[in-house]
Amino acid sequence: MEPSTLKQTDAVDTTQRNGASCQPTPQTASRRESSAPPSATGRVFRWEQRTMQRLLELVGNPPVTIRFWNGESIPTCDSPIACVLIQDRRTLWRLLLDPQYQIGEAFTEGRLQVEGDLIGFLTSIDSDGEPGLQGRGWHQRLLDWWHKPRGSSLKQSRDNIHTHYNLGNDFYRLWLDEQMLYTCAYFPTPNTGLEEAQAAKMDHICRKLRLEPGEEVIEAGCGWGALALHMAKHYDVKVRAFNISSEQIKYSREQAEEIGIGDRVEFIEDDWRNISGRCDKFVSVGMLEHVGLKNYSLLGRVIDRVLKPNGLGLIHSIGTNWPRPFDAWMERRIFPGAYPPALREMMDIFEVADFSILDVENIRLHYAQTIRHWYHRFENSVEEVRNMFDDEFVRAWRLYLAGSVAAFESGRLQLFQVLFSHGSNNTVPRTRDYQYSRNETSPADLFGAE
Repeated sequence: MEPSTLKQTDAVDTTQRNGASCQPTPQTASRRESSAPPSATGRVFRWEQRTMQRLLELVGNPPVTIRFWNGESIPTCDSPIACVLIQDRRTLWRLLLDPQYQIGEAFTEGRLQVEGDLIGFLTSIDSDGEPGLQGRGWHQRLLDWWHKPRGSSLKQSRDNIHTHYNLGNDFYRLWLDEQMLYTCAYFPTPNTGLEEAQAAKMDHICRKLRLEPGEEVIEAGCGWGALALHMAKHYDVKVRAFNISSEQIKYSREQAEEIGIGDRVEFIEDDWRNISGRCDKFVSVGMLEHVGLKNYSLLGRVIDRVLKPNGLGLIHSIGTNWPRPFDAWMERRIFPGAYPPALREMMDIFEVADFSILDVENIRLHYAQTIRHWYHRFENSVEEVRNMFDDEFVRAWRLYLAGSVAAFESGRLQLFQVLFSHGSNNTVPRTRDYQYSRNETSPADLFGAE
């Protein structure tokens, strides 16, 4: 599916982007999950409407219509992109007290519905740099304390990873690419497909690391093993890949044997804290968000211990422009214990070991496009997902994927690739030309064809 097509199918319901109606159509009604609670009755008080209008002003008056349980509504423009349906007074009060968290809870529980363009609605209230819901007043600080994220000790990390990544390979296979890559792809052109973009991402990382045949690579947090397999097969290196998800490790080992490179890649079910040995190259893609700020200096010491003097390392992570708490709803419902760092916070990894930063690339728009593909595939498989789980799970993951697109498109979230080495390494190239050499792997190679 090309991106131009994806943009026409972002809506949770099927009303058009321009002029979304608040009256449910047969199509939109059929899309509502059966467990959504019925609407309440009773008047909406004037002070409640005024408070909701003030809340809308704080987030920049998004182009939506708010409709209450009794049919009254608050339009913000002539052509709204979505209609937000609030089912009862309890939901309204919770939204007014804690909007960032309660939007997610109410949507997940079916007490708030969005007819129209869900991604457009979330993007319109997610503008980075506006005071609105990003304000750091006493009320927001109190809410941050109340929604304090879970920790990242060894035991907590295992529990957190189990919550998100051990939902079953069949679930993720429905909407990820063929190699099960659950990280940002790299789109050389706007019309590049997801499979090709994920292949391009892996080659982009391999070029940055300047992989040479026979080198030893350590990967921390390997997911379903695609990058480790790619490096071993196409760059003739030996890889030791670490992960604490038993289901992902089992899948990765099976793939290595099926491809016939089990002698070149070893998948180890263990935590990054226990990495040992030596390597020429160190890489971590999508793990740092789960490490925890207080463990950054420890991670730096681990890398310092294993990376050879002239070695290179690369960390690929979701991040932010300035330190801020992670979204409380997403931390509770989707990513327990997660924290996307600001660049200055990432420096705690590098400074403790006197690492030199060689290159920083921000590819956030690539991630927005990646997640649009996932969102579209998820929606195409939604009945299968519902059969695996339930309606509440479907709504939570729909909101997670749509909200993630919004977060990257609005600039609230970034995607950093940081290349580094020991401070005394004088073998590093003086230009970036090596990053863009034309040696991309073809999709046919990636999927096992010789």
